[in-house]
Amino acid sequence: MRGFEQTAGLLRDRIRTAGASRGFAVTRLLTHWPEIVGTEVARMARPVKVGFRRDGLGATLTLLTTGAQAPMLEMQKESIRERVNACYGYAAISKVLITQTAPGGFAEGQVAFAPAPASAAPPPDPEIARRAADAVADVGDAGLRAALENLGRNILARTSACAQNRQDTDPEKGPVR
Repeated sequence: MRGFEQTAGLLRDRIRTAGASRGFAVTRLLTHWPEIVGTEVARMARPVKVGFRRDGLGATLTLLTTGAQAPMLEMQKESIRERVNACYGYAAISKVLITQTAPGGFAEGQVAFAPAPASAAPPPDPEIARRAADAVADVGDAGLRAALENLGRNILARTSACAQNRQDTDPEKGPVR
């Protein structure tokens, strides 16, 4: 491996293969759906399939939504088609088809449409933060110092968590409860 790589770089080929099997020639449609159609539409629906006609003229984009959101989405079909075509760079989509499902849905619809809100990270231990700051106090560049301090906090926090886990485990009896 050539060092650290972004997750997107590692998964690009797998996403492209999975997308191509469902007709998504441009995987950006899947990965950047909220940016393409807007957050409000992205909360209501997600792309499921792009089906190309036999004559090769235009394609049908199938969207999955809940039954309650379908009428709202129906009124926005033309706007969605225009935005998706802008993503493709040409008039690839000629029709938008809306598929409804119950909130529990069938296999395609079981994933929640809206992402879970990000949870706030717990505040770092003040002792760990102090030790990390002391270790990089001599670094002259403020940006580098901040980056090294953050790295130090992460390493020290992980090291102390591992040490705590080792203390909680009795080698003969297993974890202490």
